[in-house]
Amino acid sequence: MSADTNTTHVETTDVDAAGTADPTATSETAVPNAVDDASDPTRSVPDSTGSARSPSVFDRVLVVTGDDEAGRAAVDAGLDVAAAHGATVDALYVVDTSEHWDVVVERRERTGEALVEDAAARGEALGVDVEKRFRYGAPHEEVLDFADAHDADLIVVGSARRTGLDRLVRPETLPVRVQRGAAAPVMIVGADD
Repeated sequence: MSADTNTTHVETTDVDAAGTADPTATSETAVPNAVDDASDPTRSVPDSTGSARSPSVFDRVLVVTGDDEAGRAAVDAGLDVAAAHGATVDALYVVDTSEHWDVVVERRERTGEALVEDAAARGEALGVDVEKRFRYGAPHEEVLDFADAHDADLIVVGSARRTGLDRLVRPETLPVRVQRGAAAPVMIVGADD
C-alpha cells in the first residue's frame, strides 16, 4: 500500500569539521511534510463548527421498542449511543399479528403509537433525530427485514429476565432470534442495565 506524500525542498548549509558554516556550499534535501490521502479512515473530519472530529461508527441506530422495562431501557441505550455518535434513530414497534384477534391487535397498535411517540420526545430532548416506525407480523422477522432495508448500523433490543414457564413456552426470545439473523451488531439491553 502506498501513500502519496508532499515533499518540500529545503536548502541546508554544509558545516565543516571545525563547526563553522560554509555559506557557499548548499544542498537540497527532500523532506516529507504531509500525507495527502483523503481515503484514510483515521483522518479527522471537520464538523459544522469547524473543529475536527473522528468519523462516526454509527449513522443509523434501530431501536426496537417494547412495553416493558427492558423495552424502555433499550430506547434509553439506543438514544445514548445515537447522541454520542450523531446518529439517527429508527424507533420501531412491531405489532405481533400471530394472534388474530382484532381487539388485541388494536390494543397493541395504541401501545406502539405511545411508545414510539415517547421515544421521539425523549430523542428530541437529547437532540437526536428519531423516525417513528411500525411494522406488522412476526417481530424478529420484521426487525431483521427493517434493519436490512434501512441499513441499520446497530440494532438495540431489550431483554426481560425470564423465569419459570415462560422459558419453556418461548425458548427463543426476540433478542436471540434477532442476534442470530442480523447482519448488523446487536446490543441487548436488560431492564437493570
